[in-house]
Amino acid sequence: MDILLAMRVFVRVVECGGLSAAGRDLGLGQPAVSERLRQLEQHLGARLLDRNTRSVNVTDVGAVFYARAKEALDVVDGATASVATFNRQLRGRLRIAAPHGLGETLLPLLLAELQQRHPELCIDLVLNDRFVDPVVEGVDVSIRVGRLGEGGFVARPLGTMRKLLVASPAYLARAGAPASPAALAAHPFVHIDSVARNGKLRLDGPDGSAVLASVRSAWRCNHWRPLLGALLAGNGIGALQWPSCRNEIAEGKLVPVLPDYRLPDVAVHVIYPASRRVSAKTGAVVAWLQAQLPGLLEQGGSAGGTVGRTVGVTLGE
Repeated sequence: MDILLAMRVFVRVVECGGLSAAGRDLGLGQPAVSERLRQLEQHLGARLLDRNTRSVNVTDVGAVFYARAKEALDVVDGATASVATFNRQLRGRLRIAAPHGLGETLLPLLLAELQQRHPELCIDLVLNDRFVDPVVEGVDVSIRVGRLGEGGFVARPLGTMRKLLVASPAYLARAGAPASPAALAAHPFVHIDSVARNGKLRLDGPDGSAVLASVRSAWRCNHWRPLLGALLAGNGIGALQWPSCRNEIAEGKLVPVLPDYRLPDVAVHVIYPASRRVSAKTGAVVAWLQAQLPGLLEQGGSAGGTVGRTVGVTLGE
């Protein structure tokens, strides 16, 4: 059974108020519509419609299924339309909000590729690390790292991003590498505002158990770049998102510290206004980000090998 077709038939029967009207709308005969409904009810193990010679009435469970099926079909239709649109030329202004870490490292590469493919697309990139609700801020899409909060938006996952404990080889040669999380307290710690609040740093151990390590804050900032400079200068051990230090790790200017322990990964989402009629341009770019960015984020899955390697992106393959 084609479950999507059966769902589409059911939704049209409910909306048209009868099998014959739904069949005309879908280009199917009434026997075919009836058979699709029979197969769907058999598949679900529930009666969705009460049918007689005069009327078709939705059952209680049918009403619940209709609402969910309608949402699912809207998503499928939107995804299909976005791909079709993306294969055509995108035009006009696209306003994107993103945090500084991604917006200054991985995102420029992707946006350059996007504009090369669609030269009539004008990109406005707005960078800040606070939460940006696309409905409130008037952006087409917003890329966010971490917790999303609430608002009138739709969120689509883009993957997870790793954070790393790193230091310069010169610092570790001078001060010694910590052998355990407890040893971090003896080292000056370099971090973003939201990390290691109250002097505690959460790490996940080799067995998956959580460890709270005490740290001594020496450098704290609301932007990653000064922290990177402090770590390169040998001012201590610090926590950075992988995109912010990938090149320095690849070049040996920074090395991982306590590689058997992980800072918790953070979720990355793309969000856009929750409208029944999302613009084709927005839908196409959301679909493209879902296809392209997870592969780049996955490059941070380990501290060596592909970490830090410049990744080429080809669109539309």
